[in-house]
Amino acid sequence: MRFDLILRVTAKLLLPFILLFALYVQFHGDFGPGGGFQAGVIAAAMIILYAIIFGLSAAKRVVPQGLVETLVPMGVLIFAGVGIATLFLGGNYLDYSALNHDDPAHGQHLGILLVEIGVFVTVSSTMTVIFYAFVGRGR
Repeated sequence: MRFDLILRVTAKLLLPFILLFALYVQFHGDFGPGGGFQAGVIAAAMIILYAIIFGLSAAKRVVPQGLVETLVPMGVLIFAGVGIATLFLGGNYLDYSALNHDDPAHGQHLGILLVEIGVFVTVSSTMTVIFYAFVGRGR
């Protein structure tokens, strides 16, 4: 595989900004368009761009396949864990107000943030696992 210097340098410059934009979309999702799903897809696109420019083996060194496969259910556990925590705190499943009885609005904000983090982890790792599976076929 012939590496193009311009593509490699451009990718190295763009990757931090792509990650920064993913984090912006993640944490701005409470107040406007965005959230865990969109941010997860953007973060996975960053990994996919890295793999396209530098090769699959380089991407798997940076983001190992075992780690990514572990993160898929971890995001679901974060999502479900928030719901179970609200049950133990006396609310309904995913009733975020139960997370902070003194200030229910703060509990709502915290609950949405935690659930969106779970969605981010699941979506980004699932998209990466799918990419690794398709690209790694026949190797």
